[in-house]
Amino acid sequence: MAQEKVTISDLNWTGAKAIAHVIKAVIEGPLDSEAEIIPGLSDFAIIAEGMDKGDGSIDVFTDSWLPNHQDIWDKFIVESRTIAHNEPYRATQATFVPAYMADRVKSFDDLAKPEIAALFDKDGNGKGEYWPGDANWGSTKLLQIKFESYGLSELWEPEIYSDATFKAQLKAAIAAEEPILFYYWTPEWIHAAYDLVALEEPDRTEGCEDLKLDQEDWLEASTFTCKYDDARAYVAYSKSLEERNPAVANFLSQIKLDPDVVNEWILKIGRDNEDPQDVAEAWIEGNPDTVNEWIR
Repeated sequence: MAQEKVTISDLNWTGAKAIAHVIKAVIEGPLDSEAEIIPGLSDFAIIAEGMDKGDGSIDVFTDSWLPNHQDIWDKFIVESRTIAHNEPYRATQATFVPAYMADRVKSFDDLAKPEIAALFDKDGNGKGEYWPGDANWGSTKLLQIKFESYGLSELWEPEIYSDATFKAQLKAAIAAEEPILFYYWTPEWIHAAYDLVALEEPDRTEGCEDLKLDQEDWLEASTFTCKYDDARAYVAYSKSLEERNPAVANFLSQIKLDPDVVNEWILKIGRDNEDPQDVAEAWIEGNPDTVNEWIR
């Protein structure tokens, strides 16, 4: 039976990197096959095209978040059915400030006050800056849409840079107790390292989130005037693996991730700087019953 090498995405957030190394370690350990994490391959649109071809150029996208990746999901999973997935884990998303800012900035209503925006104006151009996410994340468009939909664009502007740069800026801002406003999610190690508070927003109602992320004019065409929905995070994989490496396809269809466990991996890798492959292999060795459920 075919046992081709499995190629895995190299996403640029810690949880996804942890999941990638656990998948690789299971494939190379209990499944006695071959796997490779492809350096720098992190754009889901490009990865989905490769998984759709089924040629082995890329087989696994380790952390697909819905609704953030809904347009890609609809094209390749719902319509062409060339990509499959596991059962998701649930995650939360929000806009945060450090706890020392929470007495002044409690909600998005507060962001409409010019004196609040001025606190976050780092370059003196009259607009407060916020971080909506890494340029490669599907979620990065969402907070920009919120600011537009809430009528905040005259007072605020996005700063888009890498997650690594953001984490360095967050550390520096908190050390100096300076204002910083940003998107993030759980599970993630920053919530263990820092005291962070989510801004209040209107509850979700029908039609409060109308996203057109695949359109050229996505910012103007979309609206988002409520809380984020809890995200559903999947491992997505090329259905071609069912022929090219059936044991791995079976494993990927059955892997079930616990967000508390994912956060343990993130803490060790992201905060404590442990090698992700060492973390993955140690966890697999210590949790044979869970791994056996995934590969049965």
